[in-house]
Amino acid sequence: MAHKDFTKEDFIKTEDGTYQLEYLKSEIGEGSNLIVEQKNEDGTYTVIQIPIKRHNESIFIAIQQPVDGRIIFN
Repeated sequence: MAHKDFTKEDFIKTEDGTYQLEYLKSEIGEGSNLIVEQKNEDGTYTVIQIPIKRHNESIFIAIQQPVDGRIIFN
């Protein structure tokens, strides 16, 4: 499975105070088999459940506080 790493700095704060990342469908697919993992201090990863929204050709990952991690996709 392919993945894309992200850092806390990649998140953008929204008007409602949450943070989000934006990916294009062309980058990660349709979004039906996405897994989001948070990077732990020891370098391991933990799966986290967070909202994933779609709009037009974009997929948004929304979270309360930015984290380092990765998104896994087919």
